[in-house]
Amino acid sequence: MEKLQESHNVELHWHSFELRPRGAPPISAQYRATIEAKRPALYEQARTDYGLEMNPGPFGIDSRPALIGVKYAESQGLGNAFHDAAFKAYWQEAAALDDLDVLTAIAGAVGLNPAAFQTALDDAAFSQAVDNDIAQAAAYGLQGVPALIFAEKYLVPGAVPYATLVQVVEEVRQKG
Repeated sequence: MEKLQESHNVELHWHSFELRPRGAPPISAQYRATIEAKRPALYEQARTDYGLEMNPGPFGIDSRPALIGVKYAESQGLGNAFHDAAFKAYWQEAAALDDLDVLTAIAGAVGLNPAAFQTALDDAAFSQAVDNDIAQAAAYGLQGVPALIFAEKYLVPGAVPYATLVQVVEEVRQKG
C-alpha cells in the first residue's frame, strides 16, 4: 500500500476488522491446518511481490486493543503511522499485539503519549468506533481480510499483486 500511495497518490483510510472476536468459538484443528498450509504461499508472495520477509506474531490473539489504539492514534493525527508500525511489529517482528506493553511501546515510537494511549484503550468512544467499522464490514458482506474498497464502491478482496492494485486505481480514476 505504501508503494501505491507513492506511485499513485492514493489516500488510505484503515478500518477495523476482527478475525477472531472475543467470545468466538475456537478454530478447529482442521481449519487451523488449512491456514497454516497457506502461509508459505503468502510469505512467498510477500517476498516476491513486495520484498518483505514475514515473521508473524502469535496466531489467534485478541487484536481489539490494537484496533482501539489505531482509533486513538487517528484522533491524534497519527493513525497511519501507528497502523503501519503495528502491522510491521506483528508481521515482520513477531510482536504480540495483544500485549499492552508492546502496543504502548509502538504508540510511543510513533509520537503518541504512552499514558494517554493506555487511557484511550479503555475509552468507550474509541471502542465504539471499532464496532462501527466492524458493522460497516458486515454491511458490505466482508468476512475476511484484506479487503480493499476504492472510491467507496469498488471492492478488491484478498491479497493481490501491486500491478493489480495499480490497474484498479487507474480504472477507478478513468470512471471518475
